[in-house]
Amino acid sequence: MSESMHSQLPPGFARGAYQGQAVIGDVTEALHSWMLTGWDLADGPRPRIEEDLSFVPKDREKVIYTYMYRVARNDAMKNAKRWTQSTLELSDKVVNDKDMLFERPPVHLFLYYTVAVHAKFRSEAERLLGWVMLRLNDATHLLYRPQQYMLPSGKIVDSLGREWSADAAPEEVKMERVSLALVDDLTIGDAINFFTIHEAPFRPFVTYRATCLLRGSMISGPGAVVRGQRANDLTPAPSRADEVSPNGRMRSQPAAPRSSRPHNVGPPGHDHRPLESEDPDSDSED
Repeated sequence: MSESMHSQLPPGFARGAYQGQAVIGDVTEALHSWMLTGWDLADGPRPRIEEDLSFVPKDREKVIYTYMYRVARNDAMKNAKRWTQSTLELSDKVVNDKDMLFERPPVHLFLYYTVAVHAKFRSEAERLLGWVMLRLNDATHLLYRPQQYMLPSGKIVDSLGREWSADAAPEEVKMERVSLALVDDLTIGDAINFFTIHEAPFRPFVTYRATCLLRGSMISGPGAVVRGQRANDLTPAPSRADEVSPNGRMRSQPAAPRSSRPHNVGPPGHDHRPLESEDPDSDSED
């Protein structure tokens, strides 16, 4: 992606690709895979996963309909958009020794899915729905894999800075977790409208909520001052040795001396003259 599509960076900084752009699709595929791989009933072949709600099989095929109908922000995990130093631990020299890594806080989301079933006989569909609910209840984590970090250089590493591998031990690296919960999110009226819009017959359904997060791009560059007034403001740190420590962070500076005269807050008064005893600039009169 060209730099013109992003905010301009100061000289010496490099931006990587978005890291979480495929997470929503990965969660949907994980939901499908979890149901299909767990089929253990002997009465016929495993059901078919279908996202087209208007699809009606012409034989005795059993169908599980899944559809992501809503995405919402997780306000409980909302954070400011300012750049912060990345928590990524680099064990190898994957970036320049003098560079630091910056990233924004991730976007925490709720993904809402409706799950419905179909079979030739209503009783078969209801038994299938019961199996689906029990199967999804076992999904303590829909996704559970080592976190990927895409560096500006294009290299993909794990949380320890090593080459990313899906087989890394959970106790060694940070893991990406996507949980799934059964929720009551659609009323009957909303569900009827939902199926009607898709020109699909009304079927028994349940709704589920998955939690996930989207991580944006990482930026590498020299030690910088991150200013909070504007979300895109990354200013290279001054080169003076008395203000910057060797790791690129700003040293604490002594506080500016305070004036002995109190600072007046608000508009000036009208026809107001301070008392002679409270004016340090005036000569006292005996």
